[in-house]
Amino acid sequence: MSDELKAIVEALIFASPEPLSAKALFKILDGEPREDVEAALEGVKQDYERPGGLQVVEVAGGYQIVTRSDLHEWVSRLFHERSAQRLSVQALETLAVIAYRQPITAPEISEVRGVNTSGVLHTLIERRLITIVGRKQVVGRPFLYATTRDFLDRFGLNSLGDLPKVEDMAEVLGAEVLEGVAEVEATATLPFEEPTAAEPTAAEPAAGNGDGSPNPQVH
Repeated sequence: MSDELKAIVEALIFASPEPLSAKALFKILDGEPREDVEAALEGVKQDYERPGGLQVVEVAGGYQIVTRSDLHEWVSRLFHERSAQRLSVQALETLAVIAYRQPITAPEISEVRGVNTSGVLHTLIERRLITIVGRKQVVGRPFLYATTRDFLDRFGLNSLGDLPKVEDMAEVLGAEVLEGVAEVEATATLPFEEPTAAEPTAAEPAAGNGDGSPNPQVH
């Protein structure tokens, strides 16, 4: 592995507008041996383990160079967040239900939360935190909602398996655990994730539309 290749990998991760996956790196650097690209990636990660203001994080199936989380207070002084951009508690509760129960329909979300969620769903779609992944094969064929790659990116998660326990999320939100959510484990596969050999699609009803057909992928 050359220092030049490591510098290229670092530049690609830094310049990418979204988390850059190892697969994408291999495709861009297709003229380089795969093991050299892997070594360069490891070298970049090790470089950012040193004390400094930046770090390399693995999120949403890829890598990003970001500011250290413990420096958020200082960085936020540079970028003043608009209150309008923050999600309400109602939106966060709805997002939590979708994250732990996806794919799920609007009536099912309302049944868990006990209130109508149509307006909140529209907000979450506009923020690109959820998307429509199909229709449930029942009377009326309601839309099925699931979280997106942007959801993982926004909350610093690499996969749904990194979701915190429902009790911990409820504590953060300052709300009680919603009935019908606590007993559900976050084992579903997001629509854009490719199942591994140990996770055949036939064994994952959460990744389909209810009739055995796969969900449309999220781009």
